[in-house]
Amino acid sequence: MGSIWMIFIAIVGAHLVLRALFKNVNWLLYEAKLGVKQYSLPPGDMGLPLIGNMWSFLRAFKSNHPDSFMTSFVKRFGKIGIYKVLMFGNPSVIVTTPEACKKVLTDDENFIPGWPQCTVELIGEKSFIKMYSEEHKRLKRLTSSSINGYETLSVYLKYIEENVISSLEKWTHMGEIEFLTQIRKLIFKIIVHIFLGSENDSVMEALEREYTMLNFGVRAMRINIPGFAFHKALKARKILVAIFQSIVDKRRNERKEKLLPGQKGKDMMDSLIDVEDENGRKLGDDEIIDIMLMYLNAGHESSGHITMWATYFLQGHPKNFKKAKEEQEEILRRRPPTQKGLKLEEVGQMEYLSKVIDETMRLITVALVAFREAKSDVNINGYLIPKGWKVLLWFRSIHLDPEIYPNPKEFNPDRWNEVHKAGEFLPFGVGTRLCPGNDLAKLEISVFLHHFLLNYEMEQLNPKSPVRFLPHPRPMDNCLARIKKRSVV
Repeated sequence: MGSIWMIFIAIVGAHLVLRALFKNVNWLLYEAKLGVKQYSLPPGDMGLPLIGNMWSFLRAFKSNHPDSFMTSFVKRFGKIGIYKVLMFGNPSVIVTTPEACKKVLTDDENFIPGWPQCTVELIGEKSFIKMYSEEHKRLKRLTSSSINGYETLSVYLKYIEENVISSLEKWTHMGEIEFLTQIRKLIFKIIVHIFLGSENDSVMEALEREYTMLNFGVRAMRINIPGFAFHKALKARKILVAIFQSIVDKRRNERKEKLLPGQKGKDMMDSLIDVEDENGRKLGDDEIIDIMLMYLNAGHESSGHITMWATYFLQGHPKNFKKAKEEQEEILRRRPPTQKGLKLEEVGQMEYLSKVIDETMRLITVALVAFREAKSDVNINGYLIPKGWKVLLWFRSIHLDPEIYPNPKEFNPDRWNEVHKAGEFLPFGVGTRLCPGNDLAKLEISVFLHHFLLNYEMEQLNPKSPVRFLPHPRPMDNCLARIKKRSVV
């Protein structure tokens, strides 16, 4: 009997020791080495050993209740707006208040880009998501000139409008369509034209198809095993790089054989090929490809999803639809009879439609989180963010905070009659890393909604289709619908 009790006690003791070790693996790996500084960390939970909080994050965002992930922290630790976690393989701090997010986003002295390694590998080591300091500012300034400014946007407006009109008309004859898929193809065609000049349909289809696969891996766990999202996304990146390499080679050959400097208006590809640093060094193909890959991805993903959701919300809210439509009709009434097509000044007059777009971006929050890394020990809200730790700026919590936006899950464009404080609305970020394509994105969405409101309606075939939230919020059926032309009364 004594031996049996000894074995039993040994088993129980081993179980308790293993349980304690299991529970404290992340503490030993990431917190203990901080010494006394660990007691200044924000409260939180680093989850499972090595995996951290990724399991609970993915479980929440693959359910119908994505906000249950952050709600669990608020319930356990209070609404303090800052929590320690282990996410995407790194010890991190989640920030959920407007003031703290604004501070991190605008403090380039203490914070640098901190995107997860899986995102860096997929978007590119030489893209802006890894780049910082003066090199980032210089290249951003250079590339932004291709997509910003009154004159530039005026040039693109005609092309955008022509493609919107032709696409809407084509969809009315196609019967059932995946509305989101068709919108993304439309936006992608526009973005390719702006960034790369014209490309044939087969190249555009290949690019768009691989980008879809790439994005499923951006928020996934970094598991490079067949069958996992990250593995599929890496394969998509290889194909995208090969396509972009052929485009770069073709452009270089065209310039060498046919074009002299100054004979052709520059698109973004030309700008990247021509740019030199202070020592005369030009960008290599790998740098050009990563930057272009990043821009085309950002340029069509967010605009496509917001356009779909804005159309969805307007169609589902007749009073808002009527008010937005009346604004567009008034713009037509004020237009000189000789004018053909939209002018940029008219887009600027779409005040209510701008509120519709802002409300859609708030409610959907396509980019739910941004990533930074602390360059040194930093104190925020009385808590320590240690040097080298990641900071996750949780925009979704801000945009759906009932204290900032009453009834936050209600679609209500009129809430934008009030001016909000800095940091309370962050669809494009803020500071030096503000999305350079924000004006182009709003122009594309506005032009589409202008023509949709005036002449079309959407019949959604599965109005109760569940929503998936990763990599971006979308109906599971990609908004299966019919687009119908409105009868003229």
